[in-house]
Amino acid sequence: MTNHQPNRRQLLAGLGAVGTTALLGGCVTSTSSGKSSSKGAVTLQSNLSAPQAKAAMEDIVAAYGKKGSGRASLNTVASETFRTQLPTYLTSANPPDVYTWYPGSVADAYAKKGLLLDLDEVWTSSPDLKNYSKALNSLCTASSGKKVFVPTTYYWWGMFYRKSNFAKWGVSEPKSWDEFLDLCDKLKSKGVAPIGLGAGGNTAWVASAWFDYLDIRINGAEYHRQLLAGKHRFDDPEVRKVFDRWQEVLPYFDPNGAAVPFQDATTALLNGRSGMMLIGTFFADAAPKNALDDIDFFRFPVIDAKVPLAEEAPTDGYFASARTGRRDHVVDLMSYLATAEAQEIYIKGSSGTVLPCNPDAKDAGTALVKKGRKHIAAATEITQFFNRDSSDALQPTADTALTKFLAKPKSIGSILTDWQRDAEKIWNA
Repeated sequence: MTNHQPNRRQLLAGLGAVGTTALLGGCVTSTSSGKSSSKGAVTLQSNLSAPQAKAAMEDIVAAYGKKGSGRASLNTVASETFRTQLPTYLTSANPPDVYTWYPGSVADAYAKKGLLLDLDEVWTSSPDLKNYSKALNSLCTASSGKKVFVPTTYYWWGMFYRKSNFAKWGVSEPKSWDEFLDLCDKLKSKGVAPIGLGAGGNTAWVASAWFDYLDIRINGAEYHRQLLAGKHRFDDPEVRKVFDRWQEVLPYFDPNGAAVPFQDATTALLNGRSGMMLIGTFFADAAPKNALDDIDFFRFPVIDAKVPLAEEAPTDGYFASARTGRRDHVVDLMSYLATAEAQEIYIKGSSGTVLPCNPDAKDAGTALVKKGRKHIAAATEITQFFNRDSSDALQPTADTALTKFLAKPKSIGSILTDWQRDAEKIWNA
């Protein structure tokens, strides 16, 4: 790394160049060809179902419609339903045309099955995409060498809290692991559940953030990516260290943390029933607008100063169905989504806590966003999230293992043995 202050797009090389096994890693009119009809609007299938995010997507579609070059019809699906239904959408005879999702090994897995549209034409014809970083370029390239994704925003994970609550409780942000434990003690003594979780219902995946962060803080991002790619074992001593640390903070977790979904845990955080929560900025899309100025975060505490600093900063955007019958319209819409205009419309209409991928697009400029940018820029390495650095198929193995650990932490030995066995089935499939 050069000695000048690296920007986030240089750091994104950690996602693409160092990545895992691969660099990347609506009703539709029926036709007999097994493709969506070439007539009518492009269907845009969106998982952005939180109120502000959904409204922001509606704004983008409306703005695109005024361009005169094409129309898009938005179909918003509840986030967790979308997650489970995505393989069905892509393999159906008449699939939606364009989808909100993310680059990484997941997109590459769909590309290998021939389900994603080749977007090379978008990348070569778009004046905006020509300015995107090499790292984002790599991130959106499938192992075939074809572009399969258009990135639009990225965000960060951190320990989020309400400033007014911390002030009321007389506590401040911790800088070290020991200070973090002290903070938890103070909050518990005030009758507050120190740490919210929200790994219940259909959002068990939220617990993976704790696994990711403890692993990148103890063993480093490189080890973490290799582990998720099957080059290490989940029952290795290094992984056991992750759970030894986790057991130190387990008594401070909200007792209902594994019983309620993250949306309920977010409400508890905003209402002051819990003190802080490891979450991505997307949670703010469901927060009241008047609470946004009161939301702050701190870096997940450093555990070993010798381990290069890594942060989770996932990238979002769009891919398209290979079976679309509206290829030209899809190319046009994708080119629009890559523009600064489209990304600024989304940022303005949503909670404004995401950052644009287009280097010419302005972010929300709030204190929280400025802090978020610095937070990511200070990292030596960037990871995405458990399933993004591995696969959607591997995520349920983590959900099962981590849910068991939260319920029976003393059974960690057998839990890790089972996790390794379940993961091998995925890797060897």
